[in-house]
Amino acid sequence: MLPRDELLNSVENREAVAKILDRAEDALKTWEIAQTDFLSPPELMEALEIFSRLTEVRAVAWGGYPQAERQRLAIARSELPLDTANVEVVAVEMAGNFLFDTATHRDFLGAMLGTGIVREKTGDILVLGERGAQAIVVPDLVEFLEMNLTQVRSVPVKTQAIALTELRVRPPKKKEMTTVEASMRLDAIASAGFGMSRSKMSSLISSGDVRVNWKAAKQSSYTVKSGDLIAIRGKGRLEVGEVAITKKQRYRVQLTRLR
Repeated sequence: MLPRDELLNSVENREAVAKILDRAEDALKTWEIAQTDFLSPPELMEALEIFSRLTEVRAVAWGGYPQAERQRLAIARSELPLDTANVEVVAVEMAGNFLFDTATHRDFLGAMLGTGIVREKTGDILVLGERGAQAIVVPDLVEFLEMNLTQVRSVPVKTQAIALTELRVRPPKKKEMTTVEASMRLDAIASAGFGMSRSKMSSLISSGDVRVNWKAAKQSSYTVKSGDLIAIRGKGRLEVGEVAITKKQRYRVQLTRLR
C-alpha cells in the first residue's frame, strides 16, 4: 500500500491527487496499466512530483500532442514497460461554418458539457476559427459525441473521430524581452513580463490569480528563479530565462511571454 496520508499532506489539489493514488493502488494490485482522467496543469505537476518519490509505481503523461495543457496519466508497476503510447487519448473534430457566428473555446467546451459529459473526460480544445474546433477526449466518449454533439451556438456541426496526426496545433505566440530589476520578487518580474503596473500585479497575486510552476503564489515578495514558469489566469504564461547580475548589483532577466 502507498503512504497516502504522507503523500497527501502537502498537496494543494488533495481531492484530485487522492483519486490518482486510487488508480496507482489499482495498478499495484492488478499488474495492469491504470488510467487517470484528464488533469489540469496544477494537478498534473503535483501528481508527477509524487510519482518521482515512489519506487513501486511510475507514471507517464500525455495529452495528444507535446504542448497539451490537460493530460492523462498512465500508471503501472515499476517492473512493467510504460510510455506515452499507453496513455489512451483520441481526437474528435466539430466541423461547421462559423463564419457568421463565431464560437470561442468556452462555446465549444459548453456544447460538449451540455451533452452530459464531465470536464475530467476532456482534454485540450483547439479552436479552428470559422471551421470549428478539435478536442482531445477519452476513447469511450467518441461514439457518444458523434451522436449527441450536433450544434455549437446556432451552428450545426458534424462531430467525428480524427487521427491525432490531424490535430492543427498552433505554436504559442512568443515575445522575448529583457528587464533589469532590483530584486527577483514575483511582483517585479511578473509586472515587467506581463506589462502591467506593480500594484495591479500585487492585487492579482493576493487574489490567487498568479501561479508559479502551477502552484498558487499569494506573496508578492516570493522569489522567482531561472526556469520558473509564471501563469496568470486569462493572460498567458511567462518563462523566466537566464539571470545575470549587473555591475550595479541589479538583476538582468531574460523573459519569454507565451500567449
